[in-house]
Amino acid sequence: MAGTAKITISLPKELISLADRLAEEKKISRSKVVSECLSRFARQEWQARMEQGYLAMAEEHQEFAELTAEVASESLPDWEN
Repeated sequence: MAGTAKITISLPKELISLADRLAEEKKISRSKVVSECLSRFARQEWQARMEQGYLAMAEEHQEFAELTAEVASESLPDWEN
């Protein structure tokens, strides 16, 4: 991480208990638990956006292929004869 900064946040007690339990299990600080959770969330969001982008591109490519196939069949000689 390039740098760190202190922040103050409010969390439900259940999440604080969870963070403390995870910190103890992993032998890391509560701050590190929160940092790792946010990093994981950011990666999941990035992955979901990439998947959406690839699906959109696939649809666009399919539409383009269908359009060009029509044009090609009209303007190119019949290669199967």
